Amino acid sequence: MERDARAPRGEAGPAGEEERFDIYDEHGLHLGTALRGEVHARGLWHRSIHCWLARRDGDRKLVLFQQRSAGKDTFPGLFDITAAGHLSAGETMRDAAREIEEELGAAIPFEALIPLGEARKEAAGTAKGLAFVDREISGVYGFVYGEPLSALTLQREEVAGVYEAELEAMIALFENRTDRVRASGFRLGADGAPEDAETDVEAASFVPRPAAYYSGVFRDLLLRL
Repeated sequence: MERDARAPRGEAGPAGEEERFDIYDEHGLHLGTALRGEVHARGLWHRSIHCWLARRDGDRKLVLFQQRSAGKDTFPGLFDITAAGHLSAGETMRDAAREIEEELGAAIPFEALIPLGEARKEAAGTAKGLAFVDREISGVYGFVYGEPLSALTLQREEVAGVYEAELEAMIALFENRTDRVRASGFRLGADGAPEDAETDVEAASFVPRPAAYYSGVFRDLLLRL
């Protein structure tokens, strides 16, 4: 489905139309399409892409993660996958990989992504006072990023900042072997300019997903570095 290149993924296009998703049953069988609001109101299964960036800095092996914008409808301010997004109706994972460039300013070809499997998530909550049920089937990918964090350009509407931390420490965090991990990176200031930042992250600081999802992805990434 064509989208206005100026509109962030997951929001209305130029005519104010609500985004439409392909929907599936619990076995992954395609059932048709539905509007974004209906998908989340009814808890319909739909697809998304997850892309985790990792990099080496000397002997250090690091994973990058974003902090969600304070203006996000769901989980504002929490830490999350480096780049992720829903698939609009008719899109493939290759199409959705554009999310990486939209959110982070990194032009990464789909062929360079490392497939890390599939993940399913069922979550419930509220957004703007309305209850939602989010049921997603996600293609999970990794990428070994060869540039420093300062090379990234963030989409301010979606991303408040980007950080990195030692993969071994992050695995320990989600395997409940440590309480917090020190992360460094940058965030966008009030004027939109990047500012160096450091913070301690806890498992509860991340968008709620099974701990095994995070630790499993981080172990996979560690093997690629």
